[in-house]
Amino acid sequence: MSHKATALVGGQTLTIETGKLAKQADGAVTIQLGETVIITAAVASNKIKDGQDWFPLTVDYREKAAAAGRFPGSYFKREGRPSEKEILTCRLTDRPIRPLFTKGMLNEVQVQTIVLSADGENDPDILSINAASAALMVSDIPWDGPLGAVRVGRVGGAFIANPTHAQMVDSDLDLVYVGSATDVVMIEGAANEIPEADFLAALRFAHEACQPIIVAQKELAAKAGKKKRDFKLFVVPDDVLAEAKQLSGDRMLPALLTPGKLARETACKVIEKEVGAKLVEKHGAEKVTGFVISQAFYYIQKEAVRDLIMEKGKRLDGRGCDQLRALSSEVGFLPRAHGSAIFCRGETQAVALATLGTTDDAQEFDAWTGGVTKKHFLLHYNFPNFSVGETGRITGPGRREIGHGALAERSLEPMVPFENFPYTIRVTSEIMESNGSTSMASICAGTLALMDAGVPLVRPVAGISIGLCSITDDMDKVSDYRLLTDIIGWEDAFGDMDCKFAGTEKGITGFQLDLKLRGLPMGILGEAIEEARKSRLVILDSMLKTLAEPRKELSKYAPRILILKINPEKIGELIGPGGKNIKRLVEESGCEINIEDDGSVFVYSISEEGMKIAKEAIEGMSAEAEIGKIYKGRVVTLKEFGAFVEFLPGRDGLVHISELSSKRVARTEDVIKMGDEIYVKCLGVDEKGRVKLSRKAAMIERGEMVAEPGDTGGDSGGGESSGGGERRDRGERGERGDRGDRGSDRGGDRGKRRGNDIPATPPEVGKTYRAKVVSTKEFGCFVEYLPNSEGLVHVSELASFRVKQVEDIVKIGDEIWVKCIGVDEKGRVRFSRKAAMEDREKAEGGAPAPVPQA
Repeated sequence: MSHKATALVGGQTLTIETGKLAKQADGAVTIQLGETVIITAAVASNKIKDGQDWFPLTVDYREKAAAAGRFPGSYFKREGRPSEKEILTCRLTDRPIRPLFTKGMLNEVQVQTIVLSADGENDPDILSINAASAALMVSDIPWDGPLGAVRVGRVGGAFIANPTHAQMVDSDLDLVYVGSATDVVMIEGAANEIPEADFLAALRFAHEACQPIIVAQKELAAKAGKKKRDFKLFVVPDDVLAEAKQLSGDRMLPALLTPGKLARETACKVIEKEVGAKLVEKHGAEKVTGFVISQAFYYIQKEAVRDLIMEKGKRLDGRGCDQLRALSSEVGFLPRAHGSAIFCRGETQAVALATLGTTDDAQEFDAWTGGVTKKHFLLHYNFPNFSVGETGRITGPGRREIGHGALAERSLEPMVPFENFPYTIRVTSEIMESNGSTSMASICAGTLALMDAGVPLVRPVAGISIGLCSITDDMDKVSDYRLLTDIIGWEDAFGDMDCKFAGTEKGITGFQLDLKLRGLPMGILGEAIEEARKSRLVILDSMLKTLAEPRKELSKYAPRILILKINPEKIGELIGPGGKNIKRLVEESGCEINIEDDGSVFVYSISEEGMKIAKEAIEGMSAEAEIGKIYKGRVVTLKEFGAFVEFLPGRDGLVHISELSSKRVARTEDVIKMGDEIYVKCLGVDEKGRVKLSRKAAMIERGEMVAEPGDTGGDSGGGESSGGGERRDRGERGERGDRGDRGSDRGGDRGKRRGNDIPATPPEVGKTYRAKVVSTKEFGCFVEYLPNSEGLVHVSELASFRVKQVEDIVKIGDEIWVKCIGVDEKGRVRFSRKAAMEDREKAEGGAPAPVPQA
């Protein structure tokens, strides 16, 4: 039978249901928020594995492509190993529920979550925590819940409970809060330098938002909850524990106070081994197992450490409760890394390396449940065995490494100004020594490495961990406590809290709280936040003595970046057909070039010369032709009627044969050849973007040719100097052979014509003339519309269909109707046979003649 309970959170209804799916699990629920639905099932084993000496809790969370109506992108078309998001959600779910299991329980427990429906707006990670709590509440597994979880964002100064992905884009806070009815249980997240007072306000808002979820779970458990099972609890027998304390005597405290982590561990192990052997000899190996010995000495050491702190205010390494360990740092010690740093805090040491990459180096990933799909800032944390003086299996990063790296990553990322520094950045933190809070050391080392690499951080970031030693009453409520600044490993193991805060001098950027208690009063957390702030400022001061500000220059091995802006309409031209232009440019310059849809062009190079080549080429490709400007171009095509010249990268223009020289040019090849570099002047750009160039005009303006009186530099005429600049006799022009045979009836009259394209009698634009074809060319034909007055009919204006050859339509001597479609500023005339035919057909009232297919 199905049972439901609902809670109103952030204006949305959260629905919890049990009894419908996975009924063979010990406890199972579905939770729905919007159209996002997950199922979580909890199962506990009835038997304990042989030799089991720890509590084996496994939390698993998986997102399915089908939940979003998508196919996985892998070769096998099915989900594989868990993604980073899935692993982090497992940790989010595991950490708050773990302390609420009964101590001494060693039965294996599995809590598994599957995303069944993803609406792309409501993130299921928060639902996973609530569902785990609800599943355990309705199960027969002993567990001291319930818990409520919410995400809190802040947009425009207002807090939002369970914001959507769209709302989180504008949020300066990402707080995951888990609480009980009275206390804080876990927090995790990031912020953009949120002040401590505002952060506390966010915590109080989150706690109130959790309460309806807790009420709904209690209601559901009352309706459908199972009776809890009785599990055998494994604890150290009282007589064995008492005898272990007696045999240890007064030796344990001096051993714990031994300076140095490894020496301290060795001194304690000697006592444990000696006392353990005596206990086995007296009580037998069946009663005094390895587990019993290790647990007995855990209790003995824990009691000694906590008594030292609570009664004497003294810690194992001799510090006071609010004292930091010795700090030191160094930068730039690795020659090839773009940025490098060492940060030490006591016996914790992290080495960070910063690497700058291009936008193509960004990490892309599937986001079935919504949110970001690309990361430009990565921080990877590695924890080798030697950092704690141990051996062990060497594998890839585990859940702990991924979690620590994610905490450091989100703490640093808000301070990277990607809008002014559009690199992809990777920081790797290699832990060299570990004795407490290596994730916070990674933040400090990462900050210095980024500054060493020249990343212009808004402000440097530091991190610190605050611990807790407390005494609780019969109701598990804290009655006395001491906060511990900068905890070491043993204080983490024997203490009650690991509360990490990172930030700048202005506010908090990252945070994470792990508890061994069942809950922490808000007031104690507030004190921890203030202690973290004070310690953070001390650490920042130490770091800035090593490197006061980001370096002004990047490493010589780091790519330089140049950002250019082009008209988005020019992107296709820059890329070229099949990427021809951009591929050629990348090859010639050695640069990496990335183009965004808004016209932003990012050029990356470690070579200044390569950067210069790419810059000039891109600016050239995106530049507009300027009328009257002289360009140095390259001849790329030769035609009977002139040459096409690449005057800007990827941009060609026509130099008509009449604009090659002031001398009569019979053939284009007589003046220029393929590949020649020549100077040309832009004469004009027509409405279709076609550019007309003149070699002759450029030579006149550059002083390489002497202009004749009245020569404007863009028309024919003038003289060309060769060597001494001797002017050519104008009488040498003779007949205009470049126009071809005009027909025998014209005879030598052509010699009397003006030596340019300006007609004797200008036409009326829009008027139709009966004209005679006097010359045919590859690009069209010249027609005489009035005596001694000619104009051009371009090949595209001969017919309404595509014309392959001019001679297919007209021949020399034909009389045709043409319409004047324009006269340019220099008086050159353009006609259209096509327009004239269309006008005459309309005037006659008949349908257009059938158009033959080209």
